[in-house]
Amino acid sequence: MNNISSKTSFILFFFVITLFLHDVTSIGVNYGTLGNNLPPPAQVAQFIKDKTVIDRVKIFDINPDILRAFANTGISLTVTVPNGEIPNLLDLAYARRYVEQNIKPHYPQTKIDVVLVGNEVLHWDTPEVQNKLVPAMKVFYQALGLSGLKGIKVSSAHSLGILLRSNPPSAARFRPGWDVGILAPMLQFLRETKGPFMVNPYPYFGYNKKQEDFLLFRKNKGVYDRFSKKWYMNSFDMLLDAVYMSMVRLKYPDVEIVAAETGWPSQGETYEPQCTVENAASYNGGLMKKYNSGMGTPLMPHRKIETYIFSLFNENTKPGSIAERNFGLFRPDFTPVYDVGVLKAKQAHPTPSLPPPKTGGGGNKGQPKTPAENKKFCMPKVGATDAQLQSNINYVCSQGVDCTPIQVGGSCFKPNTIRSHAAFAMNSYYQREGRKNFNCDFAGTGVVAFSDPSYGTCKFES
Repeated sequence: MNNISSKTSFILFFFVITLFLHDVTSIGVNYGTLGNNLPPPAQVAQFIKDKTVIDRVKIFDINPDILRAFANTGISLTVTVPNGEIPNLLDLAYARRYVEQNIKPHYPQTKIDVVLVGNEVLHWDTPEVQNKLVPAMKVFYQALGLSGLKGIKVSSAHSLGILLRSNPPSAARFRPGWDVGILAPMLQFLRETKGPFMVNPYPYFGYNKKQEDFLLFRKNKGVYDRFSKKWYMNSFDMLLDAVYMSMVRLKYPDVEIVAAETGWPSQGETYEPQCTVENAASYNGGLMKKYNSGMGTPLMPHRKIETYIFSLFNENTKPGSIAERNFGLFRPDFTPVYDVGVLKAKQAHPTPSLPPPKTGGGGNKGQPKTPAENKKFCMPKVGATDAQLQSNINYVCSQGVDCTPIQVGGSCFKPNTIRSHAAFAMNSYYQREGRKNFNCDFAGTGVVAFSDPSYGTCKFES
């Protein structure tokens, strides 16, 4: 009897240890497809399954080729319904057809865990679409249930533009209007359906040379929140706790938080000296180390936050600066840009590995230093289309920004071009929101510049 009991205990112990080891070596990744040299989805799925520790993948659409490729791999997928579908999804019949055509043919062979209704809707879409987001989520969830797909969660991913303030985390709160008008009903829905609250924390967008070690998970003195009396040793934890405290203020601390996107580019323009292989490896390597430790944040010490690195590949047709095209862990031929432990041990590439911490000096040799922080402007990127820029103008002017200077007779009306008007509007929004880099992202169409674009009587705020 004792012998049997010992064997049973050993088997149970081995089983638990096996599960634990699997859990701590896994990570999620965003699989973007804005490249003309990327491998076919079937090869990507096989590579992830056989060569990496990645066990969760998030995509930015509902691509049937990708869904078929991940069938029977055991890898969990989070898929995204495009923002443009949100108004249509208020119609239950339409939502049911959408589910029957796009989700049901692939489930459960493909392990679709979450469907995101839109991506960063509150940051980029009009108030009309924003106000339809939660009702669309509810109808889509109902449509999944009516189609027999009750195991799939429904959520939506948010930029941290949803926060009015994030520093210190203890004083963080959601933006007025969105907080009780949209986010509270969304969190109530997520609580009822056990869905995750998906946010995109990017310390990269808050880059400051003086805080570089803090942003990149390197050794640093830390930041003290005097209200919560908590010490923070990295920006990632601060951003997540800012989200958590904002949820606490609305009385939804129990809803699961997921870091749906986070990462650091390995290459950038001359005005983006923070974009280096060393910094990208330091950030994502530190992120992996933190995730695998199982540690939560100072305000959520017992939570292991599900995390998705952005991104799997460098994407050579993505609009914007060089940085936008170089967030990948891998090149299109599957070779690692740097190694932070995503490859399985026997597949690990020997070089370049995670660089050692910087020990003062150095920096980005041969590249210009970041200009003074007090003169920054938000400008349209070179590759941005008129349609994208007009959308930016519409958004900014709907958010209470003074757009009279770009209207007929205004000081910035001439030249009467969409690009010129967008430059003024985007910069005005960026300055009003506190000059945080993510407030100049505009879905990849904005870039922070350091030359004053003012001309004649048209003065740009700085």
